[in-house]
Amino acid sequence: MTTRTRILTGITTTGTPHLGNYAGAIRPAILASQDANADSFYFLADYHALIKCDDPQRIQRSRMEIAATWLAGGLDVNRVTFYRQSDIPEIPELTWLLTCVAAKGLLNRAHAYKASVDKNVEAGEDPDAGISMGLYSYPVLMAADILMFNAHKVPVGRDQIQHVEMARDIGQRFNHLFGNGKEFFTMPEALIEESVATLPGLDGRKMSKSYDNTIPLFTSAKDMKDAISRIVTDSRAPGEAKDPDNSHLFTLYQAFASKAQEEEFRADLLQGLGWGEAKNRLFQLLDGQLGEARERYHQLMSRPSDMEDLLLIGAKKARAVAAPFLAELREAVGLRSFVNQAAAPVAAKKKAAKAARFVSFREDDGSFRFRLLAADGEQLLLSRNFADGKAAGAVTKQLQSGDALDVRTEALGFSVWLDGVVVADSAEFADEASRDAAIEALRVALTPLED
Repeated sequence: MTTRTRILTGITTTGTPHLGNYAGAIRPAILASQDANADSFYFLADYHALIKCDDPQRIQRSRMEIAATWLAGGLDVNRVTFYRQSDIPEIPELTWLLTCVAAKGLLNRAHAYKASVDKNVEAGEDPDAGISMGLYSYPVLMAADILMFNAHKVPVGRDQIQHVEMARDIGQRFNHLFGNGKEFFTMPEALIEESVATLPGLDGRKMSKSYDNTIPLFTSAKDMKDAISRIVTDSRAPGEAKDPDNSHLFTLYQAFASKAQEEEFRADLLQGLGWGEAKNRLFQLLDGQLGEARERYHQLMSRPSDMEDLLLIGAKKARAVAAPFLAELREAVGLRSFVNQAAAPVAAKKKAAKAARFVSFREDDGSFRFRLLAADGEQLLLSRNFADGKAAGAVTKQLQSGDALDVRTEALGFSVWLDGVVVADSAEFADEASRDAAIEALRVALTPLED
């Protein structure tokens, strides 16, 4: 029997979908859902929208526009589970369970939070000025979205890879504390379509509503054509050779063209095709591919009650999975009924709670690293980069072997060496006493890992 791969993705409901959303997330997700071996969950991330937007009318309009976009794009609700995040009350409850095991240090490293802090510091503001707890704990809500349905694959853009890795870390922590040998959560993997992971906008930067450089997807053919006409190009005149590899317009064309169309367009640019005609060709390509879907989109937007019915059916399907699973998790953490409750294996639980643990993860450049976390979630070590997961795993096994640790102090930090090579480092400490205490904590933490 073939194992069905569970795929989950969502899109935040804060604006009108544009070409970048479609190529980078919606289109690959719809294609993936057509796989007979896929079990697909797609949702409107409207709780996430509240972090970024405080305009109720904009959020409501965006929810409708995004639902219509997915349906018009070919999402078959009979084959997938399509729902609004806010229709699944089990998700915020799971978010709290995960918040209670998520290390603050982990959330401190989230890209979005760090970027906001850096921006404040550069402006001379308090580091946390304007930063809500919603933004800070965003990765935990995303972890709940993913772990609630035990997704194997999560189609995301490159800027979201870290959040999938954090979901793995938080899920591992929960399994470790409450599983008693059972793995409640599947460890998800980020799924990226390399060729269209990030589309350039009109100005060459990543296509984003925040940059006001987007190309509309389904609003109207005229709006799309007007936007394409504003794509920034160089000053080379018709008849002068153009460089396709440094052209944002060519990158956009490439994301939607067949191989033959791409090669023809490249050759014509090299032979001096004018930018005006090149933009017209991009419009013709996109209009040809998206015209029918645009008509379906406007039909759906004119009948919101039809979309509401479909989403409520989707929510019922999603809750049929989420409700019994959350009941299991509540039982695991001790939120049990007073009637017929089973005795908890206290001794085994205490032993598990004392253990430190290794958490492996993958960096954006493809290398592998691991962290050693104490029982309370504090980071004791961060490894150097390894070429593959096997090499990183071999080092973690060696550290658990019981052999004497080769720990070398360096100023107010320390490093761990194996076979004459440094493999991991500590953080910097305030003084030598704190550093030495951390080294002792490291030795103690590794002891139960030998069992």
